[in-house]
Amino acid sequence: MLDLIIKPQNRKGQQTLKRVEKRLKEENVPYEVHFTEGKGDACRIARSLTAEGRCELVVIGGDGTLNDVLTGMHDPACCRLGLIPAGTGNDLSVSARIPYGEAALGLILKGEPKPTDYIDFTDGRRSLNIAGMGIDVDILLRCEKMKGFHDKSKYFFSLLASLMKYEGTELTICAGEERVQKRALIAALCNGKQLGGGIPLCPAADIGDGLLDVVVVDCPKRSKILGALIKLMQGKVLSLPITHHYRCEKASITPAAPAVAQYDGELYQTAAMEATLKKGGLLMYRP
Repeated sequence: MLDLIIKPQNRKGQQTLKRVEKRLKEENVPYEVHFTEGKGDACRIARSLTAEGRCELVVIGGDGTLNDVLTGMHDPACCRLGLIPAGTGNDLSVSARIPYGEAALGLILKGEPKPTDYIDFTDGRRSLNIAGMGIDVDILLRCEKMKGFHDKSKYFFSLLASLMKYEGTELTICAGEERVQKRALIAALCNGKQLGGGIPLCPAADIGDGLLDVVVVDCPKRSKILGALIKLMQGKVLSLPITHHYRCEKASITPAAPAVAQYDGELYQTAAMEATLKKGGLLMYRP
């Protein structure tokens, strides 16, 4: 039995769902569709299903729904997770090399799930891709306030506003034995390679290598922020002298006061992001 989880307002997902259901019926594969009703509902659905012992969960959507499902799992080690990318960003699918849309169904029906790392936080959240604090959160918060704009337009205008107003975030970062205090442009705990719909923050990251990549970029003078972001867009931010890259199994990001953090693009208030990489802790369908 496949349990498909999808946001009903996701138009791309709805189109993909129709094609997925057609194939499942043709191949006589039993399934059930679960529609979410709001933010965090995918987490509730996943918790309920896995508590009942149902362990074949398939997300039709993007990184946010995937994050909620992973966070909601009663015990990820006992579950098998499939992803049919149909969201706005689909960043994790790039790191996992999962094809877009219903083409990913073949991995689930014909393949075997592979051990996959994920990030576990002491506040109860989890992450498959990238979590952190900084200008990315500032941009997402501005996006949430903008009504009546297309997603890409919202992100563009929010980015412009952040470039003019963002002043950095005071953070304490621990990565293995390293401990630093920074006024950061961005600080991120990376399992996957990219965020924000294709921004290659950490091309060196690997979701199956058993290590957490911690990327911290010092906040430069305002006149140099744009240049740093251009390097980020080009996948070259790790080469900047203001960038610090650590690899470890445990790390934390602690703001001077409780602040908003992003977990695979989902925003939540936290006092500290204390993370442990769960090596091969999830069985996920991927090439």
